[in-house]
Amino acid sequence: MADASVAGGSMDDYPTIDPTSFDVVLCGTGLPESILAAACAAAGKTVLHVDPDPFYGSFYSSIPLPSVPSILSPNSSTPCPPSTTASSSATAAYTAVDLERRSLYSEVETSGTVPEPSRRFTVDLVGPRVLYCADEAVDLLLRSGGSHHVEFKSVEGGSLIYWDGALCPVPDSRQAIFMDSTHRSKEKLNLRDNLKEKTLLFRFFKLVQSHIAASSSGDKDGEGEASGKISEEDLDLPFIEFLKKQQLQPKIRAVVLYAIAMADYDQDAADSCEKLLTTRDGIKTLALYSSSIGRFANAQGAFIYPMYGHGELPQAFCRFAAVKGALYVLRMPVTALLMDQEKKRYIGTRLASGQDILCQQLILGPSYKIPSLDMPADASDSNLTRKVARGVCIISSSIKEASSNVLVVFPPKSLQEQQATAVRALQLSSNVAVCPPGMFMIYLSTPCTDAFTGKQYINKAMEVLFSTQVSDDSEGHLETTSKNIEDTKPVLIWSCVYVQEITQGTSGTVLSCPMPDENLDYRDILESTKQVLRSLCVGKFYSYFCTCRRYRPGFWLIMEASELNCTCQ
Repeated sequence: MADASVAGGSMDDYPTIDPTSFDVVLCGTGLPESILAAACAAAGKTVLHVDPDPFYGSFYSSIPLPSVPSILSPNSSTPCPPSTTASSSATAAYTAVDLERRSLYSEVETSGTVPEPSRRFTVDLVGPRVLYCADEAVDLLLRSGGSHHVEFKSVEGGSLIYWDGALCPVPDSRQAIFMDSTHRSKEKLNLRDNLKEKTLLFRFFKLVQSHIAASSSGDKDGEGEASGKISEEDLDLPFIEFLKKQQLQPKIRAVVLYAIAMADYDQDAADSCEKLLTTRDGIKTLALYSSSIGRFANAQGAFIYPMYGHGELPQAFCRFAAVKGALYVLRMPVTALLMDQEKKRYIGTRLASGQDILCQQLILGPSYKIPSLDMPADASDSNLTRKVARGVCIISSSIKEASSNVLVVFPPKSLQEQQATAVRALQLSSNVAVCPPGMFMIYLSTPCTDAFTGKQYINKAMEVLFSTQVSDDSEGHLETTSKNIEDTKPVLIWSCVYVQEITQGTSGTVLSCPMPDENLDYRDILESTKQVLRSLCVGKFYSYFCTCRRYRPGFWLIMEASELNCTCQ
């Protein structure tokens, strides 16, 4: 792997890249770009992977705490240097179209004092985020060999849900349903009603398990109770309607919807809900949650977290790609795209060194504004309406006694009546090597359409979890907080709240990769990455995710159509 000296320096500061033509050039080392580089390199394509930063991961990286202000500040994103005249004699065949980069972070607010030594704190730009033990990202790491470069720890504290001013454990098994004495409504305090509520929840989980088992066995002959499967009619229902049909009480519905199925938006507000979860999608996530519990002997619960932060994931795929022949150059900005004047398509990039690199396919990270060529002028910015408010905190003690890593979910309306989205908080400790012993990192996030509302929800969640000063005129302050949450709350030492734009991958003569989204896991990001790979392989090549051992097991492959004789799909 090559490493340019200093971004923005003279042309002599940059290395000369040889060869000057590749099958694929990728700009940015985020997780999608790194997976694509690994897939292309594994298929035998020549790959050049450059990044203007001195570290791997781009928006998916884990960075030292002192670097956070410069990364998040809108003023820190410098425009691409102007393109210089290339030394190639072929410049008459193409023209250089200057690139622009945009800052995807805004509304940054910090408070408190950073504890020392500050560099022992590592911040995930994608937080809060975990991996299900049984999800596709883990399988991809295992089967590609990327897991050799990443170590994981269990979120052993499980999940908590905030309900009626208290943090309640989320049941992660049938046994946990009956062991947990908190899963009852206020008006049902007698033992008989409490047992009835738990029986209904147990019956619901049993129904889900039967449906999953019947679906896995390929039973398509019957429907409903006779086959063990949920009917197609019920699967098409909004999930909340199906839960009501199962006679589950509001609190249990909230547990299933927001702490297990991971819905983001208020499912009770069907008319205004931005993303109404169907029973089919809800059951799919419940199946993933169920299969994740107990998959690994050393992992308690359903979730795991990578040691040293999520920035280790793109690095693992970059290492895999490098082993397969990909060339890496850090501190190497891309200043322009090269456009074939006759065919009106992009055929390469101009680097900050002034060198022109030709390629068959270009893939850009989400911070680059793609010059319009085969799309409307505003196409590159048309998907910037979605946002996610994020928070990063350092606290003095755990929010759950005797637990290091814990996930907390605040359902809609649990913090204030106007709250339309769920807020998630992930506590991490020194056992995942992101902070010194005795300290804890907390990540919070919620999707939002405007910065003010999103940050308001994040600050409300922080008020509930931490001991911090709150202004007297704070709207919607929870009166029940002090009497329903433990008197001794962790002390908030330092915090940073900000808003991040969410972009999706785009296709065209240049492919663009997605930003980290508002989800807790990587499922949607992986699906968007697959879409980019499919666009990359239109026509001559065909891509798929192979689960057999006939070819490279379980890794994305790009193969000649004539060689496709695998029947695992």
